[in-house]
Amino acid sequence: MATRETLRRGRRKASLVRRVLRVVGAVVLAFYALVIAGVILLRWINPFTTAVQTQRRVETLAAAKPYKKTFKFVPMQQISPSLQHAVVAAEDSRFFQHHGFDWTEVRNAVEDKLDGVRTRGASTITQQLIKNLFLTTSPSIIRKGIEATIVPIAELMLPKRRILELYLNVIEWGPGIYGAEAAARYYYHIPANRLSREQAVELASVLPAPLRRKPGRVSQYAAIISARMSQMGW
Repeated sequence: MATRETLRRGRRKASLVRRVLRVVGAVVLAFYALVIAGVILLRWINPFTTAVQTQRRVETLAAAKPYKKTFKFVPMQQISPSLQHAVVAAEDSRFFQHHGFDWTEVRNAVEDKLDGVRTRGASTITQQLIKNLFLTTSPSIIRKGIEATIVPIAELMLPKRRILELYLNVIEWGPGIYGAEAAARYYYHIPANRLSREQAVELASVLPAPLRRKPGRVSQYAAIISARMSQMGW
């Protein structure tokens, strides 16, 4: 009897595990189906919000803090070429050469970490775009793993120029400030297409820590960005 009861318990446990796995599998498939559909639509349709924007709203509500969101999507033609160049130089200098992952930067980051050196990270513009659109700013390994599986989809479905256009329009430039147009008007009281080279460099220097940094206050990094732009012919 004890053996039969043990077998029945084992079968019930195995059945429960199978049901849980089926549910998890269905959720995963649904998530990726939505992501793929979303990426395809983003080729022509501009997003009205992002996962990170939602995250910030939830965080401020949980902390009972005021929250004001400023977000206006503008086409690439309405964003200063200087800002386009400054952001690429600052965040992903090989953006137009790689296919979503900059393995040179990954190798450098690993070597620096082994040597105990703090680096700026190896995330590409495509990776950061995916994080902003579909995930959160959580530094967890799970989030990074999911991000890594979506990046090839984005690179396959979206032209590089569209990826950069989306990125410039959705990234954070301060608390509640999303995109180049909002940042230009908030910090300099001008539209994004009128940003000078110096202003563009100052804005790009904020991107590694947009909730803490302010344009014009990271002069050392701004000088590095400017030098990179010159080296890249900009």
